[in-house]
Amino acid sequence: MKKNIGFVNLDSSLAQWLCDALRTAAPATVSAQDLLDGVRSLMEGEASSLLLELTDDAAMPAPADTIVCGALTISPKARSVTRDGVDIPLTPKEFDILCFLARNRGEVFTKEQIYQAVWSGDYLLDDSNIMAFIRKLRKKIEPNPDAPEYILTIWGIGYKFNDTF
Repeated sequence: MKKNIGFVNLDSSLAQWLCDALRTAAPATVSAQDLLDGVRSLMEGEASSLLLELTDDAAMPAPADTIVCGALTISPKARSVTRDGVDIPLTPKEFDILCFLARNRGEVFTKEQIYQAVWSGDYLLDDSNIMAFIRKLRKKIEPNPDAPEYILTIWGIGYKFNDTF
């Protein structure tokens, strides 16, 4: 066990930069929010020092509403998606489709079932429409869209979210 404690003076301009960076570019994690709150407390004089500890990401539990699948993190309440900590912007329907499939990992859905789950009220069933949404989603979330890891095609039936994560 390491017992060395490092002490770093944080000037106000660096603290402000750190706050700005955490607000705009930090991964959507509890730790990032805690660090932002801690730096703000320092800047406002509510705290005189801040102690940081580096933890193993695997040991940190995800918030209860968060869906974690490999490197992909889906936060339904925040309507945000990250892969390896990098924010992935999605349209509202793309997010709804992804969230629906991820919440039902391993279950195969036809295009019509996806439509019924995501579109409220009347909808126009058009196979090419769902295929276009899935294609766009794969381009955004998959490391290699031509060999998808997350959204899998079940030929002749529809799609499913990979349940091996």
